Amino acid sequence: MSKTTSDTSEADQITTDNPATKPVYILAIETSCDETSVAIIENGTIIRSNKISSQIDTHQRFGGVVPEVASRKHVESITRMLEQAVDEAGVSLHELSAIAVTEGPGLIGALLVGVVAGKALASALGLPLIGVHHIAGHIYANQLVHELVYPCLSLVVSGGHTELVLLEGPGSFKIIGRTRDDAAGEAYDKVARAMGLPYPGGPHVDRLAKEADTEVKLPRSWLEADSYDFSFSGLKSAVLNVVNQSKMRGETVQVAQIAKGFQASVIDVLVEKASRAVRAYGAKQLLLAGGVAANKGLRSALAARCAELGVPLLVPPHSLCTDNAAMIGAAAFLKWERGEFDTMELKAEAQLDLETW
Repeated sequence: MSKTTSDTSEADQITTDNPATKPVYILAIETSCDETSVAIIENGTIIRSNKISSQIDTHQRFGGVVPEVASRKHVESITRMLEQAVDEAGVSLHELSAIAVTEGPGLIGALLVGVVAGKALASALGLPLIGVHHIAGHIYANQLVHELVYPCLSLVVSGGHTELVLLEGPGSFKIIGRTRDDAAGEAYDKVARAMGLPYPGGPHVDRLAKEADTEVKLPRSWLEADSYDFSFSGLKSAVLNVVNQSKMRGETVQVAQIAKGFQASVIDVLVEKASRAVRAYGAKQLLLAGGVAANKGLRSALAARCAELGVPLLVPPHSLCTDNAAMIGAAAFLKWERGEFDTMELKAEAQLDLETW
């Protein structure tokens, strides 16, 4: 990854608080997994457009995302999403200030489609290029609907990521806890598949958990007493054991009751560790970020705990929880303000580090 920083960049001349100045329009591209998305964001906080082409219907028959299929679908959709985003925003290409694109982490083939498209557009228009960390995007999706107050703490529950991230200032990321094996989102999908639920499994488990009157008691993995890390592999195995024992005895699998017990276990651990970290680090806000942030049970439990702590809970709307380009544009504005741009040597990085981004 190659960066360039301009001491007298256009970004340094723009003060977004002054309405008389020229607005900053960042066209952002997101192709890290199975959504092709393009957005245009004004001044890091205003969504002018946010177009998303989902591949869920394509991958459902496989029970999960197939990387090669995802890459091909991105190739098919990227031009159409670019055109629709520009048309809806009412912003011409010559009014754009920069091009932003997710450089990682994610599926390498999927990332490459977006990176190549972003580099081509930036080169053709003579615009700065900004590579964006996918998880930074999820965190700063909150900035599109809330004002962030530092220091704050973000609970990230997105696909293969379950992390507690401390933000001591804008764009400053310190990971204080992370998953050691299965992330929460992965566990949801694997448990749902074992119970015969459609992909993606998270929304189905969430719905069933709310409908059930009783639950199957399942273990909680707290790890070491002072640890903020997570582990959901054992919980997943416990669910599989319950399902298999029911089948071996010829009994009907109590899907709703298992879903309720599974979700209760996941939420207990997430809420307890997040609230403990809020107290320990003096966070002024707790941010929920990532696809699992759409989970109603988790939102409700975190809201109740934050009310007890007297700390605001910031949660993006459902449309900004799943992968989308608007969040990438919001995070890219951090780099724009600093004049930190990438060269055409920008590469897709499947394991991009958040703390050094």
